This record gives sequence, C-alpha cells and structure tokens, in this order.
Amino acid sequence: MAEPENNRLIAAFTELRSAGKKTVLPFITAGYPDLETTAALLKDFESRGVRVVELGIPFSDPIADGPTIQASYTDALGRGVTSQQVFDMVSRYRHTDGRLALVAMVSYSIVFRYGPQEYLQSARQAGFDGLIIPDLPLEEAAALGPLAEACGLANVMLIAPTTPPARQLEIARHSRGFIYFISVAGITGERERLPETTIQAVAELRQHTSTPICVGFGIAKPEMVAHVCEVADGAIVGSAIVRRVSDAKGAPRRQLVRQIGSFVGELLKPLL
Repeated sequence: MAEPENNRLIAAFTELRSAGKKTVLPFITAGYPDLETTAALLKDFESRGVRVVELGIPFSDPIADGPTIQASYTDALGRGVTSQQVFDMVSRYRHTDGRLALVAMVSYSIVFRYGPQEYLQSARQAGFDGLIIPDLPLEEAAALGPLAEACGLANVMLIAPTTPPARQLEIARHSRGFIYFISVAGITGERERLPETTIQAVAELRQHTSTPICVGFGIAKPEMVAHVCEVADGAIVGSAIVRRVSDAKGAPRRQLVRQIGSFVGELLKPLL
C-alpha cells in the first residue's frame, strides 16, 4: 500500500528520522475544557517544537482510556462537543497556518455512524492527517486502510504487549504514519515506570519494520520519554497532560495553556 501523499504525519517522521531525532506526541481531548482552549494548546505545542498531536474525539464509552481521559470525554460531551465541531476547530487552526500533524483518536462507532467514507473525507478536509481507531480489528482495518489512503489519511494501528509476534508483524504491515505500541496491558494512566519487556519488545519489532514506532500508555515524565525513545521514534503522553488540564481548567485560558505548554516543553527536553 502506498503512503498518502502530502501528509504532514508522514512528512514529520521522515524529517525527524533524517535528522536523527525522536519526538513527544501529546494527546489532548478535543473540546476540553473547550474548543478554543484546544486550538490555543495546538498553537502553543507547535511553538515549542512538537510535530505531532493526537486529538481524542469525545466518546461515551472509551475503549481503553483510564478515569482521567474518560472524565475529560464526559465533560466535553456534557457541553455538547461533536465531531463536526472538532472538524470546524481543526479547519480554523489550519486557516491560521497551523502546521502540526494531527491524528484523531476516534471510536469506530463514531466513524460507522457517520459512514466511513464521509467521516474520512470530512476529517481530511478539516485538516487531519491520520486516525487511530482503537476498537477496529485488524481484519476490518485491512478494508478501511485503502479508504483512508484514498482520502490522504494515515491509518495508525495499535499493537499490545500481548499481541502474538506474527500478528504484530501483520499489524505493522498495515499501519501507516506510525505504529502505536501500547506499553502495558490495561487502561491508560500515569505510571512510575514502564516494564523493560516493553522496551525489549519495541526493539525486537524495530528489526522487522521501517515504519516509525511510538509508545503510549503510562508515560508521564521526561525520564520515561528518554528511556522509551532509546528504541522508539516517539513517546505518546496523554493522561499526564489531561490531568494537568483538569487541574487548571478553572484558570484563565492563557494561564492554562502556558502551564500545559511548559509541561510539554519539559517532556521534550531530553530529546533536544
């Protein structure tokens, strides 16, 4: 399968690899605490050297998200945030020269309700570069992948630590943009350390694929970013960021954005 052309996500990892660099991929919930703050966070992250951001599309029954991200989804849904509003926000970000590669973390229930073709086209037209559908089995992803590619989107797939080696290779073969390697079995959430078996598993997978590999679930501090990026191309940080958004959501927007941006800047430091 050919890579989508003119795709910021693929371009970002090509440029990073060419420069011998690794990256942090922040995850934030779209529309939490509101869509204007989400857009402001994107601008701040971009100014600090972030290349790729995952935007969680709020959903009432998240697949593997821990309580921190679940609560942010519930809050956003309670205020009526919809996929179309997220698309509109991303479109406004692009019209202000926003250059980040954006990946939607979205349940297949939402994609299915929209209609896969319509959802993919709308996501690409808004300015998304890829999507992660955590509840999409490999067998169905094989069919969705070409649809995403035709729309210019990278379909990023997940590998769990419990995924058998042969299936890992098959998933890697279908994943575009990067491979999302889940560091631990279970749900998202901050952890003190990651299992060494995860680092070993990523190093092993690296021997069998040239697709970038990013590790997520549990990464919460700069030392963990540095450790993961000894073998991976990027570290995905979600719950640690969303928790800080929750803690600061009563503050003025500018203050919240500065606090979250400062934390992301600290996460990036080991990779500079």
